Amino acid sequence: MHKRTLIQTAVAAALLAAGGLALAQDNTFKIGLILPMTGQQATTGRQIEAAARLYMAQNGDTVAGKKIQLIVKDDTSLPDVTRRLAQELVVNDKVNVLAGFGITPSAMATAPIATQSKTPQVVMAAATSAITEASPYIVRTSFTLPQVSVALADWAPKNGIKKVVTLVTDYGPGIDAEKFFASRLQFNGGQVTEALRVPLRNPDFAPFLQKVRDAKPDALFVFVPSGAGAAVMKQFLERGMDKAGIKLIATGDVTDDDQLNDMGDGALGVVTSHHYSAAHPSATNKKFVEAFTKANKNLRPNFMAVGGYDGMRVIYEALKKTGGKGDGDALLAAMKGQIFESPRGPVFIDAQTRDIVQNVYLRKVEKKDAQLYNVEFDVIKDVKDPGKTK
Repeated sequence: MHKRTLIQTAVAAALLAAGGLALAQDNTFKIGLILPMTGQQATTGRQIEAAARLYMAQNGDTVAGKKIQLIVKDDTSLPDVTRRLAQELVVNDKVNVLAGFGITPSAMATAPIATQSKTPQVVMAAATSAITEASPYIVRTSFTLPQVSVALADWAPKNGIKKVVTLVTDYGPGIDAEKFFASRLQFNGGQVTEALRVPLRNPDFAPFLQKVRDAKPDALFVFVPSGAGAAVMKQFLERGMDKAGIKLIATGDVTDDDQLNDMGDGALGVVTSHHYSAAHPSATNKKFVEAFTKANKNLRPNFMAVGGYDGMRVIYEALKKTGGKGDGDALLAAMKGQIFESPRGPVFIDAQTRDIVQNVYLRKVEKKDAQLYNVEFDVIKDVKDPGKTK
């Protein structure tokens, strides 16, 4: 009798423990953050992870009764690795949201998994226009290259720049930047005299820049992914292209806040168009920059950081709105149409395209407090992705 009671007690305890474990798992909300933490795009991963952790530190790790768990994976910017990690996170870890995605091929590789498993995929970095069309479960909090390229093509002809050579990295966002810049410049009476494309992996800009120097355009328009801007700037100056009267104009990836101070005074005066600068003068941004630099040993946040920070906000707010329901469709519906004040300025998630609508700024590299910054001098408000307004 005593033995039977002991067995019954043990079984009850095991069931209770199993139930408790299930309940604990049920009360956890998992975010699988897939980022390039090593390799060529490592700065992207470092910035986004730091921003995600800052958001959690500021807003707590419990939302609508759910404990938030951030699972960070390094895909080294290889799409096959991204796909495998996404599959493992969905099947084994049972994540509620997939997030991150440093480059376009990685975001695209994950899209079918997001669709099949009905898992929201929050793209915090990758910037090719077509990404949100790859899955109805993709929401973007970064930007698109058409969004930022068009503004520069409007500015250039008004400022004496008519003949331009374009130099872009040869993959999705670079091709977007080249196409939308060229068509708008032409519309405004300018001309792209040559379109150059450099490989994504281990690029050598030297032969391309020599071609540009020989062509003697009014300006060189550049897009390269975050982290590669310093190399372009260095080689541009080494070839004396600025002294030859060739202006450098670019998307903000080139004068990346993360690397700008290392570029030296040769970067002064470079005009770029982008959606975020650490020097953006709003109170919200000043607080964000101060908190980010303090939490990360004086590392300055860049546009990748703001994509990660806002991505976490979109996830948190969706979870609140659903009352803690981790269901993919409910979360997705709650992400659509969100409007908020970001460190970059006012933004909203377009309910139809699931893409971000935001201000785009024209900026010039200037020195402030003995440091280099992208200082905004003009703004185009509420810019939708031109790639989706055909």
